[in-house]
Amino acid sequence: MREAYAAGLRTFGENYVQEFAAKKPELGGLGGAQFHLIGHLQSNKARQAAELFDAVETVDSTRLLERLDSALEGQNRALDVLFEIKLAEEASKTGAAPAEIPRLLEAARGCAHLRATGLMVIPPWSEDPEATRPYFRRLAALAREHNLSQLSMGMSNDFEAAIEEGATIIRVGTALFGARPKPQ
Repeated sequence: MREAYAAGLRTFGENYVQEFAAKKPELGGLGGAQFHLIGHLQSNKARQAAELFDAVETVDSTRLLERLDSALEGQNRALDVLFEIKLAEEASKTGAAPAEIPRLLEAARGCAHLRATGLMVIPPWSEDPEATRPYFRRLAALAREHNLSQLSMGMSNDFEAAIEEGATIIRVGTALFGARPKPQ
């Protein structure tokens, strides 16, 4: 991460709260760096995530919004949140249904410490970036419909298609840092 920072990268995504909690003490002195949680967040880890991250891109329920907001009580800072939207039928995918966006936005407006800034999607993995394009196009349409400016979509294998469809945040960790080691 320090090498990427030295090369000009300022926004870093992390998949796991506990893993980043162990890394963060080693990352002091990275002025202007932003840290985003891009992995699924369980509500029991909301307090720790709110303390560690500048943005959570995987909010998928009003309960999670409430927990994040509550965790920031008494602090003089806001947390950016993006709503993870489930556009694929895969059982392994998480996220809120598109029809839930108005309810999530309304709940976020009632949170003193949260800023709803956009939407995030993880389409089914494919070696063909064109297979993911319809998901990116659909998310961009939903963001326009709800006046949200941030679109977190696209990973190392399909980020070009995501950018062409309006991505403002891409998640290219594998391209930059290599594949994650397989768990033993």
